[in-house]
Amino acid sequence: MIITIGREFGSGGREIGRRLSEELEIAYYDQEILTEIAKRTLLSESYVRQVVENRPVSAFPIHIGRSLHPITPPALQDQNNLIYQEQSETIKDLAKKSSCVIVGRCADYILKDFNPFRIFVYADMEKKVNRCKAKAPKGEELSDSQLVKMIKSIDKNRRKYYDFYTDLKWGRRENYDLCINTSNVEISVIAKDLASFLRTMYS
Repeated sequence: MIITIGREFGSGGREIGRRLSEELEIAYYDQEILTEIAKRTLLSESYVRQVVENRPVSAFPIHIGRSLHPITPPALQDQNNLIYQEQSETIKDLAKKSSCVIVGRCADYILKDFNPFRIFVYADMEKKVNRCKAKAPKGEELSDSQLVKMIKSIDKNRRKYYDFYTDLKWGRRENYDLCINTSNVEISVIAKDLASFLRTMYS
């Protein structure tokens, strides 16, 4: 049972993934993937995070599964490609080990040969803003307009990164098996119902 979760920022996708893994008693991978990439590449985890959570260099002409030999690539482009390749290998290795939930990281595309159950989580902007406020670190007080700007920026970078490396469109419904709107439903309820459905599906 391989479950991948793509999500808009503030939609609760990460929480759904964590709760789902607990309900199904299977492995959960998110930030752990960045730690493993850092180990494999000998790059700092903060640098790896910066690369995978921001849009790629637009001049970088490589897509996974296509040519891996651009003409005289700049060092930065080489490093971005290295990180993506290690991300792909890490995610495949994790999927081979056991049933799991993997959040983000283009996992739905990377694991397409594993036939994963692909989920995309989204929500209304108002709900995403409220969720970000509720989960904000102590002392962080951003205005609604600042949060909207931040959410849009993060989702734009996620879209650019996903679209660049996969040849697919981030968030487009035909690329997923299930799209979940969390605007008016409790995350805990979604996770329980989804776990029940998946148990039946994989039984």
